[in-house]
Amino acid sequence: MIDLLGKIFKSSNQRRIDSYQKVVNKINLLEEDFKNLNEEEFRNFKLHDQDDDLAKVFAAVREASNRTLGLRHYDCQMIGGLVLNGGNITEMKTGEGKTLVATLPAVFNALSGKKVYVVTVNDYLAERDANWMRPIYEYFGLTVGALTSAQNFNDKKATYESNIIYCTSSELGFDYLRDNMVLFQNQKTQKDLNFAIVDEVDSILIDEARTPLIISGATDDDASAYPVFLKLLPNLVRQLREGTEEEPLEDNEIGDFLIDEKLRTVELTDNGFEKVEKFLANRNLIKEDESLYTTNNLKFLKYVQATLKANLLFEKNVHYMVENNKVVLIDDNTGRKLPGRRVSEGVMQALECKERVPIQQETQTLASTTYQNFFRLFDK
Repeated sequence: MIDLLGKIFKSSNQRRIDSYQKVVNKINLLEEDFKNLNEEEFRNFKLHDQDDDLAKVFAAVREASNRTLGLRHYDCQMIGGLVLNGGNITEMKTGEGKTLVATLPAVFNALSGKKVYVVTVNDYLAERDANWMRPIYEYFGLTVGALTSAQNFNDKKATYESNIIYCTSSELGFDYLRDNMVLFQNQKTQKDLNFAIVDEVDSILIDEARTPLIISGATDDDASAYPVFLKLLPNLVRQLREGTEEEPLEDNEIGDFLIDEKLRTVELTDNGFEKVEKFLANRNLIKEDESLYTTNNLKFLKYVQATLKANLLFEKNVHYMVENNKVVLIDDNTGRKLPGRRVSEGVMQALECKERVPIQQETQTLASTTYQNFFRLFDK
């Protein structure tokens, strides 16, 4: 009975595949027609009705690929192209022709007047794939470019004029941030974010989903202050719980800071604030009757918070490691090293002070986004 129902009511996935197969059948019927077209007819290929033209464009790309590269798209690759064109994800193993599959929706959307971005995992693949697939695109009169981190402003601006752009997610994201920092329109490089084909999409939108893209600049913070505040730490005592009206703290329970292990936060208590103010006054950093909360003294509070976090919340070889006389962060989820990544709010400098390695200048965030938020900007 269940088998019978399964045959009558197909899964949504199977129904979708069946609909793709109908389009592929139409593409196959058109194959002979496109073999008879000359090169000029390909260059003058125009879209009229997009639903009807989808099969025609895919058939044309198959023929152009066969003529220029000697590579003919298989039916399963056609289905992969249809899936991508619909804004969906297709899983393909290495060697199954992902690079060739991407040309199908890339040409279709470029001929529709959309800016197409083919996002690869590194600069090498961006350049390689752009050059490899270039003959197919040029057969339709389309331009293609490779965006890399080595390019200067003028080179990037020229690349963004291309119909189809091969690039990495990071370069694309950072260019977006840089464009949002300029004063004049002609200083921007990036064009419309219409259509993106993303390789290793699970890595970018899931594994790296919360990883921020940050453009930062130097601050005027004094790195020499961190060793001073490290001397404060032995004088502070942890308080294990917060007092309530029902259960007020005993005298022997009162401490200087509270730690929330779950949220990974540390906060000074009233007693802790008094100790910090006394510590600063004894070193003539503030006046005896001054509060930490005055405008001029807020920077000291930041140094204290950073020192507490670095020493109480960050465990060596768990959250970070020391390598080549530098502090290197460790990803909490994967356990992998994150070279070049830094913690903000002075915590990185406090970690460097803790480990007695050179303290690098702190930076401030000028612009930031995440991969998820960035790719939401695309139409498809």
